[in-house]
Amino acid sequence: MAALAPVGIAGAVSPPAVPADPPRAIAPTDAAPLPEGGVHTQSVGGVPASVRDYPYAIAALREGGSRPRGQSCSGSVIAPRKVLVAAHCRELAGEKSVLYGLDDLKSAGGTQLKAVDYKVHPRFTQPWNGYDVAVITVDGDIPVPPGGYAKVATSADTGLETPGKDGFSLGYGKKDVDDSTQDVTLHKLTLPIVTASQCTGVENGVDPKTMICAGYPDGRKTILPGDSGGPFVVGGKVVGVASWSRSDFHWYSVYSRLNNDMGDWVAEQIGGQQPGDTFTLTASPSSVRVLPGKYVSASVTSKPGKNGAEDVTLSASGLPEGAKATFQPATIKAGEVAKLTIETASGTPEKAYQVTISGKGTTDTATAALSLTVGAGEPPAGELKVTVNPSSGSGRPGSLVSATVSATGGSGAITLSATGPGLPINPFFSPQSVSSGGSSTMQVFAPYQPGTYPVTVTAKDGAGKTATTTYTLTVQ
Repeated sequence: MAALAPVGIAGAVSPPAVPADPPRAIAPTDAAPLPEGGVHTQSVGGVPASVRDYPYAIAALREGGSRPRGQSCSGSVIAPRKVLVAAHCRELAGEKSVLYGLDDLKSAGGTQLKAVDYKVHPRFTQPWNGYDVAVITVDGDIPVPPGGYAKVATSADTGLETPGKDGFSLGYGKKDVDDSTQDVTLHKLTLPIVTASQCTGVENGVDPKTMICAGYPDGRKTILPGDSGGPFVVGGKVVGVASWSRSDFHWYSVYSRLNNDMGDWVAEQIGGQQPGDTFTLTASPSSVRVLPGKYVSASVTSKPGKNGAEDVTLSASGLPEGAKATFQPATIKAGEVAKLTIETASGTPEKAYQVTISGKGTTDTATAALSLTVGAGEPPAGELKVTVNPSSGSGRPGSLVSATVSATGGSGAITLSATGPGLPINPFFSPQSVSSGGSSTMQVFAPYQPGTYPVTVTAKDGAGKTATTTYTLTVQ
């Protein structure tokens, strides 16, 4: 009977003839051995991939691992502090952590967070017995962009595992037999799903109730050591987790199947950290005042839901007689910001109005309320002030730390900026400009050296007046 091996490398192999007594199965973690003369750099079957395109891709590390930064497995970010991996990755020795944001783990930067909990599916024993899935909880938020979390298949997603469909894997695994190149770049590997009855001769074979078999019988393209735990994506959802292959890797790639009770278990682990089902809209500021015949502006901010960065078409209703609303742009991606300008006519009645801002997405519609007062005599502008909440924060080297900046008083649009000694780049704001009473999200890229960094936040109004406050960043 052949044996199995945990997976850790995504690659393609042009292998020699399979021996009469084929090897056993193994799980492809970084510790999985590769046969001499089998896999080499010229036969990698994946293609380079980027976290920009797959923002949920993440590397799993272990202290003392032989690969760069101790890379041992791959994974998917499924919530702000949750990472989906293979259960067998927990069995490797050494303190566990994750590293996010890099296409090449040898590059500087990235966000590294410590694993504080490692929950393994209660029915897991060995990868080739199924249920090879786990969820890691880390000690800080992973800076995944809005809408970037992996969407995990559940029992409601029937048919994603159907033979004949193509799926793709993502992983940071090995690319050569002895790992001489120490290649820890992110790769994408596209494989066809095959019937479980084709995947025989190794242990008890593939159980279609808990596993998905994909690839080719000769392993011309296959997951390899270091790819364990990486996602197998079909139809935009993670339907499998890289689990095992035959120990010579001249065989199929086997994934833990998630569109069943295992995916339901993963959803339970995510719990309240899941992104909302629908996207949302908010107006900032939530109330504005304008004279008849004049115009006023506000920011419309969207947050993505289950459909990620879907197209959202904006409109406004409840406008005063003779008023016109203009959105710049009129269609945004969920997670982006638009500028709303309301222009009134000289004869617009002076009173309070409730304007409804609507956004029509792929399947849902969201709304936001804006209070508009049309009246003669605007209140005095008042002194320009800027505040930041919280006034201090901390993060690991190379991480993104967020705070909310609010501005009051002044006249006209208020533009926000920030600088600080030792920062690799100046902080950025979303949105960059606000009206009096409005707020913006400031993101600070933490320097790579530990220490305390004062950040000066500046607000400048339409008349050129400025106000400042200080935000203190501690890099641990």
